[in-house]
Amino acid sequence: MTDDLKSEPQRESDAAFWDARYQENHRIWSGNPNAALVKEVAGLTPGRALDLGCGEGADAIWLARQGWQVTATDISQVALGRAAEQGTVAGVADRIDWQLHDLGASFPTGSFDLVSAQYLHSRGDTMPRERILRSAAGAVAPGGVLLIVGHSGVANWEHNHHPEVHLPSPEEVLAALALPADKWETLVCEEHENIRTAPDGTVVGHTDNTLKLRRLPD
Repeated sequence: MTDDLKSEPQRESDAAFWDARYQENHRIWSGNPNAALVKEVAGLTPGRALDLGCGEGADAIWLARQGWQVTATDISQVALGRAAEQGTVAGVADRIDWQLHDLGASFPTGSFDLVSAQYLHSRGDTMPRERILRSAAGAVAPGGVLLIVGHSGVANWEHNHHPEVHLPSPEEVLAALALPADKWETLVCEEHENIRTAPDGTVVGHTDNTLKLRRLPD
């Protein structure tokens, strides 16, 4: 993926693409938090969390229910509006700050005890993913955790994927972050099978990966 800043027309196109994608149905995702997030956050002391690419808000709402104060971002205003409605229904609206960001152009301010990037992929090469993840690492407070979960391949029902997009292994993600070894501890770096439901209702297995890092206290 390119690490160059996108032009304004590209940013507008990405936002329009995701708005249109979310408008296709009243709900795109399951409404459940990502299993890897639930697994890896269990046992962490709640504090301030940043959810990058929050979509319809299931992860942010789950974190808020666990006691986290959450900043949740997405490029789609449609998704954020839907997420905010669900946060209100769940009774955690006061614990979540929903923010509109194209992460290739702007990034939330502040430091966080947990920064979560769940399946932060985009079509084509329009999103500077490596640079965004380095910004994510920079937002982790001392003693905090960076959690990156991504695809290791393309789901078999996704026929219109972009073959030029490389989906990196967790080791490649770690190498691209180029974090100083004396400042960070690797807690998890592995691939795992994830059971997913295709749009036609078919249940399939899919290989994903998890990278979980802890920034050492100063």
